[in-house]
Amino acid sequence: MTGGSPSSADGPGAPAGVPDAVLATIEAHLRQRELRREELFQRARRLRRLSQGTMSRLHAEGEAPADLAEIRRGAAELSDWLRREGRGDEPLALDAFQEAVEALLLGAVLAGEPLPGPAEIGVDPEPYLLGLGDVVGEVRRIALDRLGRDDLPGAEHALALMERLTRALLRFDTTRAIVPLKPKQDTARTLLERTRGEVVMARFLSRARPPGETGGGGP
Repeated sequence: MTGGSPSSADGPGAPAGVPDAVLATIEAHLRQRELRREELFQRARRLRRLSQGTMSRLHAEGEAPADLAEIRRGAAELSDWLRREGRGDEPLALDAFQEAVEALLLGAVLAGEPLPGPAEIGVDPEPYLLGLGDVVGEVRRIALDRLGRDDLPGAEHALALMERLTRALLRFDTTRAIVPLKPKQDTARTLLERTRGEVVMARFLSRARPPGETGGGGP
C-alpha cells in the first residue's frame, strides 16, 4: 500500500460527517444564546445599580417608596424573563436579585413593615437568603447611626432585629453547591457580636453619665 492511498474512512460506505445544516443550526443557537446573555447582563446590571442607589437613599433619607416599587417590579420582570428566555444562565442574575432583596428588606425595616418573603419579591429562595444575610450589615448601620445620635433605645431595637435576622439565617444548613450561605452566616454572626458589644458599652456609659449630661461632649 502506498502512502497516497485514501483512508478507509473516505471509501465507499464510510459514515458521513455532521451535515452542514445541523452545524448551521448549532451556530444559530449559540449566537442567540450569546445575545440573550448580553440582554440578561444588561437587565441584571440595571436592577443591581438601582438597588444599590436605593439603599444609599434609604440610609440618607429613611424612605424611597418609588424606587422600592421599581425594584420590586424589576425583580419580578427579570424573574419572568429568565423563565422564558434565560434558562441555563440564571447565575448571571444572582447578584442582581441578591441586591434587590437586600434593598427591599431594608426598606421594610425602615418603614416598620413586615419583611417580604421570596414569593412576594418574585425571586427564588437562594438569592433571598443571600440578600437576607447582607441586610444584617445594613441594620448594623442603623444601630451605629442611632448610637451616634445618643439614641440608645433605637440602637437596642436595631440590635434586637439583627439578632432575629441572624437567628433566621443560621437556621439553614445546606451545601455551598446550592447556595453559598456559610460566609454570610459567619459575617452576620461577627457583626452581631460586634454590635452587641458596642450597644452594651453605650448602655454602660449612659448609666455612668451624670443626670442631665448629654453624650455629645459639646458645651
